[in-house]
Amino acid sequence: MMKKLNLITIILCFSLTLSAGIKHEKFKNKQAINIDKWEVLDITFKAKASKQNPFTEQFDAVFTSPSGNKINVPGFYNGKNEWVLRFSAKEKGIWTYKTTSAIAALNNKVGTVEVSSTAYNNVKGAIEIPKHDSRHFYYEDGTPYSLMAFECDWLYALDYKNSDGLPRTTQLLNTIKENGFNQVVMNVYTFDINLAHNGEWTRDEKLKNHPEHDFGGDLEIFPFLGNNEEPDYSMLNVEFFKKLDRTISLMHDKEIVSHLMIYVWNKLVNWPDMYSEADDMYYDYVAKRYGAFPNIMWDVSKEALFYGRADDDYILERLRRLRNQNPFDRTITVHDYGFCKRHSDEVDYISRQTWNLALYQDMISDYRKFKNKPIFNIEHGGYEKSPYYVFPGSYTDAAYCLKRNYQCIFAGAYSTYYWQAAAWNVIIWNPFEQPEDFYQPKFEYFKHLTDFFTKYPITDYEPSPHRNQSGYAMKKNGEEQYLFYVPKETYQFRAQFMFDSEKEIKPVTSKWFNTLTGEYSKEVTATKKQDFVSPWEGEADAILVMMK
Repeated sequence: MMKKLNLITIILCFSLTLSAGIKHEKFKNKQAINIDKWEVLDITFKAKASKQNPFTEQFDAVFTSPSGNKINVPGFYNGKNEWVLRFSAKEKGIWTYKTTSAIAALNNKVGTVEVSSTAYNNVKGAIEIPKHDSRHFYYEDGTPYSLMAFECDWLYALDYKNSDGLPRTTQLLNTIKENGFNQVVMNVYTFDINLAHNGEWTRDEKLKNHPEHDFGGDLEIFPFLGNNEEPDYSMLNVEFFKKLDRTISLMHDKEIVSHLMIYVWNKLVNWPDMYSEADDMYYDYVAKRYGAFPNIMWDVSKEALFYGRADDDYILERLRRLRNQNPFDRTITVHDYGFCKRHSDEVDYISRQTWNLALYQDMISDYRKFKNKPIFNIEHGGYEKSPYYVFPGSYTDAAYCLKRNYQCIFAGAYSTYYWQAAAWNVIIWNPFEQPEDFYQPKFEYFKHLTDFFTKYPITDYEPSPHRNQSGYAMKKNGEEQYLFYVPKETYQFRAQFMFDSEKEIKPVTSKWFNTLTGEYSKEVTATKKQDFVSPWEGEADAILVMMK
């Protein structure tokens, strides 16, 4: 966690003290603070605010890299007269910084940070979209990022009341990482839609017997002073954000990306009015506090325009405001497909939400429409069933939910998995330790999926929909190698185009992959035109890997 957070406190007399459990060092003039590449560093100052509201104070620093690049890093107030510059870097060498503030005690302070060539905790850096392959995500070290997300809206609340650690969060993150997920779609803050007076959603009665799984509607958790029912927008709740720090930092240690939705309109959060001082204060603070984390991907709001609160002008203003507070250049999107279509130049990648049965056709259409941006289907209606009735979406069968993820990938897009017992206010953080009568999710399906696409990276392939009569196909760039997704209902698969028309037929090698078990068949070679039949026909969808 940030040097497990490596919080470094520089007092204005330039002696250095650190929080308990953190390495203590004395600051010496012109001696650099040492961190690893992509490690998160907090440089903390002590000073009294000059205004009644410290969250509106101006405090930032210009960091200059070894190569001469300059970035303006915004600082933030951390309570009890403490101010923080949060920093991370991919460029090794000695960085210098100089602060600027209306508070005299924070102004014109200078220092150095030496970044080593060693990657912190073996992480690969932030997620970026390179010019040479603008359809795909990559880590900063150049490794393809095969995004496979897991929704957990209430992740911030899982260990909120545990001051000693994050045991539940750790267990859940370990479980999903072991099963191939490398991103969590989450909110900064949300509330409990089941408390709606209109009764549109009903809380499952079984939760009364398992309150440990219910995280919605806790009035003690709120990002402002007061609470969600009686908010005090005059100040932010620093303790809320300190708790969120722990979660984001733990995810960074585990190389799990936080797809962080700054707003969410449909969970009864009592947000301040749009464009108000409180609205700007909250929004800017989130950007300042979490932008240095390499594992952040920004999202202005979940379903940004669906609930009638916001309009295009407001979201455009939020986007531009976020970019002004985004010196580390984290990717930004808006979870609203209509907005992304209308303003594709304003977002870094296209955020999609479609529950249509014809999902593959929708995603192929997007792939053809947006030729220079990644496409991420954050929600496709597949909510695998759980022990509780939470929110079923349109598809609850585990194998069918898996199929919809493959449909996205074979159409050249990225996708997200939802489990009803983790996606909303209900979180079962240890699903494989529950009573025997509890439904256990099929997380392992996604371990097989991500293992397959580690072996056959999607960055090496492009959709080839005309190649497959009954399923989906991808062709390897520049090579006669294909991946054919073949549903279990398909009796036989014909790939006649793989064979030459001449008498001398070039051999074609092939093998099958079982999407439910991760099993491969033996590789075989065909020397004549023939049909191919999955060994699991009628039992499991399969992928045929075929090459000349």
